Amino acid sequence: MGSQPSLAAPPKVRRAGATDLPLLAPMLARAFADDPIAEWVSPDPAARMTMLERFNAARLRHMLPHGEVWMSIGGEATAVWAPPERGGTTPRHELELAASMLIPRLLPRLPMVKRGMESVEAEHRRQPPHYYLAVLGTNPAAQGRGLGAAVLAPVLEQCDRDGIGAYLESSKERNLDYYARFGFQVKTTLPMPNGPPMWGMWRDPR
Repeated sequence: MGSQPSLAAPPKVRRAGATDLPLLAPMLARAFADDPIAEWVSPDPAARMTMLERFNAARLRHMLPHGEVWMSIGGEATAVWAPPERGGTTPRHELELAASMLIPRLLPRLPMVKRGMESVEAEHRRQPPHYYLAVLGTNPAAQGRGLGAAVLAPVLEQCDRDGIGAYLESSKERNLDYYARFGFQVKTTLPMPNGPPMWGMWRDPR
């Protein structure tokens, strides 16, 4: 009798640390190179990649101390989470994120982008206590291998154990169905000034 086919093991993940930042920030820049919000912030592709790497490096520095940044073993994917009551940005964080746009070609867009991000942050602060998915990204060359689901799983399982919700903003409409697979539902639409929308999505614990 032939042997039964074995189910593939899920990709292995681990918590990221500060030493992983030089690997994860460029990977996230590649993952978001065609993102509508990134294109709105920086229509120039070269400036966009510089901005994205700086922005994601700053975001990782803010989030890593919370201990909920999960990555695939090879660094091809990461989910950047903040635990309840710690997902908001401080004035210092906002300055560091804004510094990622200190590129001559992007400076004229900075006030418009600031208004858009302030509206996103205001909506985020209105949510009940939750785990906040600040960033989910997979290297384009590694997509379709279940890495996104793998790095999401530890915190979604924690949400279910704790009976607490999760919240994210999606910047791609085609990703709404992807997040719906994990229980997220669109809660609000957040239009950017003279730009594309983002979608605030909420997940109740299972």
